[in-house]
Amino acid sequence: MAERIAFIGFGEAGQTIGRGLIGEGVTGMRAYDILFDDAADRGRLKRAAETLGVAVARDHVDAVRGADLVILAVTAGSSLEAARSCVPGLGAGQLFLDINSVSPRRKLETAAALAPTGARYVDVAVMGPVAPYGHKVPLLIGGPGAQALLPRARALGMSAEYVSEEVGQPSAIKMFRSIMVKGMEALMVECMLASSEYGVEDRVLASLAETYPGLDWQRLSGYMIERVVSHGRRRAEEMREVAATVREAGIEPLMASATAARQQWVADLGVGRRLGAKTEERGALVAAIRTARA
Repeated sequence: MAERIAFIGFGEAGQTIGRGLIGEGVTGMRAYDILFDDAADRGRLKRAAETLGVAVARDHVDAVRGADLVILAVTAGSSLEAARSCVPGLGAGQLFLDINSVSPRRKLETAAALAPTGARYVDVAVMGPVAPYGHKVPLLIGGPGAQALLPRARALGMSAEYVSEEVGQPSAIKMFRSIMVKGMEALMVECMLASSEYGVEDRVLASLAETYPGLDWQRLSGYMIERVVSHGRRRAEEMREVAATVREAGIEPLMASATAARQQWVADLGVGRRLGAKTEERGALVAAIRTARA
């Protein structure tokens, strides 16, 4: 593939998407992550990039200069600052894909910050977990560069659906969907943890299966709790963005805020570190949470 692709942020999402694009034949990839320069990281992310054959850039500007596509995949709280750091290296004709889970207002602010460079901003909402899909994870796209991105994304094997020329609409869809998805995860943690105090988890799940027979509650319980254990910190950060978005709509974000708090609570317990290996076995996950909070 002739596309030159730059990643700003090369954590789990960036690496997974990059690995998939390499499988499509893309060779001209560069990456920069602020952890590249963090002594505490001990070169871990740099080595991950080098192992994949992705060039390690000196800074934001070095990464994006001359790239055809720029993929911004940083933490939600740093997305605007990271985008602004790219500005001196951006120019007309580049497509800037903001895949961060942030509020529509933040996407609008980011698009405005990049507009003077001539680069075309694309509001990207990632509509599923990246790990199982890789670069083929379903995407909703909008903004000034969305129409131009569509054929190029498809040529790269990416799954992109056009939403609107307006920045913010794809992100709004993802934000409001997250109220349900991440809210259910937080509810499952609380439900199963409380149920375990009385040893009635299976009976509770059986009752749910009777009420909602279309769902495999036994499987879902482990899957949902694992998502919180493995990604609670990032999900809490996203849900705080969701809460801000709901508040901007004139609605008090009671449920979104509670979901953020429960996701953060699990993250702060460090359950994933205690478990060691990833598991979706509900009993092991609940036991690890109980131990961590003891």
